[in-house]
Amino acid sequence: MSRYDTALTTFAPDGHLFQVDYALEAVRKGTCAVGVRGKECVILAVEKKSVLQLQDPRTVRKTAMLDDHVCLGFAGLTADARILIDKARIECQSHRLTVEDPVSVEYITRHIAGIQQRYTQSGGVRPFGVSCLLIGFDHDDPRPRLYLTEPSGIFSAWKANAIGRSSKTVREFLEKNWKADMTKDETVQLAVKSLLEVVQTGAKNIDLAVMDGFGSVRNLTQDELAAVVEQIEKDKEAEAERKRSRLAQAAASRDAMISGGGLGDGAEGTGAVTAEEEAGAGEV
Repeated sequence: MSRYDTALTTFAPDGHLFQVDYALEAVRKGTCAVGVRGKECVILAVEKKSVLQLQDPRTVRKTAMLDDHVCLGFAGLTADARILIDKARIECQSHRLTVEDPVSVEYITRHIAGIQQRYTQSGGVRPFGVSCLLIGFDHDDPRPRLYLTEPSGIFSAWKANAIGRSSKTVREFLEKNWKADMTKDETVQLAVKSLLEVVQTGAKNIDLAVMDGFGSVRNLTQDELAAVVEQIEKDKEAEAERKRSRLAQAAASRDAMISGGGLGDGAEGTGAVTAEEEAGAGEV
């Protein structure tokens, strides 16, 4: 253990704040969350942990509404996230009361990131061990929004991103498959596909929120999610079948070329022997 990680306000010689690095490690050990922005909608999908037999699943949520038009998903320590959510909700209502307009998604993201940053430069406190994905629409702009905040206080806008465990694998999948003009159904499918890269139990451990306008948000039911997962599995099987068919056709073509070449060589060899025999017969 380094002596530089005993106090939050002490920098290591290489410029690191170890407590912030440890908070990022807590995020990497959390459940996965994915945000995907489509042409006219934005999706927030999160991995749910399996609840105990006697536990009420409604009390175990990884997403929360900050206002009618802003939804937040997180990865990391749930208790830390609850504090941030409460502070963000109070700021949303205070903004409505003071300005008489709802907050913009960027404003509330900056507010959350500011709280997280303040907890990285004060003695006697520790950083929030949580990263947040925020989705929403501004009241004066029809474009969907997706933002990320980190324990260090950084915030940034994204087209698609993932946080939590195996987030690097999911992000690479999103980089390969994201397109700018995706419809709502395509965006939902991409979000579920990317989450299935790390969730092996299917739809029962996925929670997905769809926002397609200002104040228009809906959580997909388990039946709807199961239908999406089933369609994805069918598409995978069809693609695998097409791949097998192409490989079989290529192998058949290769075998045909080899057999055709062998017959030609055999014919030439027969002709050469016959000519030699004729020459020998002529000499005799």
